Amino acid sequence: MTFEEVLPELKKGKKAVRTEGWGGSEEYIFVVDNDTLNGEKVNPYLMIRTKEEPALSQFMPTSCDVLADDWKIVE
Repeated sequence: MTFEEVLPELKKGKKAVRTEGWGGSEEYIFVVDNDTLNGEKVNPYLMIRTKEEPALSQFMPTSCDVLADDWKIVE
């Protein structure tokens, strides 16, 4: 799947991975919405779960990620 195909699924609450492009500690990405900080609403953003500590980081897709066609939805 392309990133364009995966993005609507991420917005529905699914998780996604790159099957060939990632070979390290990356596990999956997902959308965080309905988040707040100090009582104020935060715009939705992408997070990535890894096998590292801390396990969660904000995900900013690279041009390789956006142009890749090896994305897969994981449940």
